[in-house]
Amino acid sequence: MKLPLLAIAVTLVLAGCSNTWEGVKEDSSKAYESTKETIHDATE
Repeated sequence: MKLPLLAIAVTLVLAGCSNTWEGVKEDSSKAYESTKETIHDATE
């Protein structure tokens, strides 16, 4: 009984971490692009 519950809990945690990691990558990419554009505009 404990093994199936443990497997479900691990699956949910890993799915949540995966979604969080995708969000971190997306936010980092947006921040990088914004910084790059700002520096480019400032040097013109």
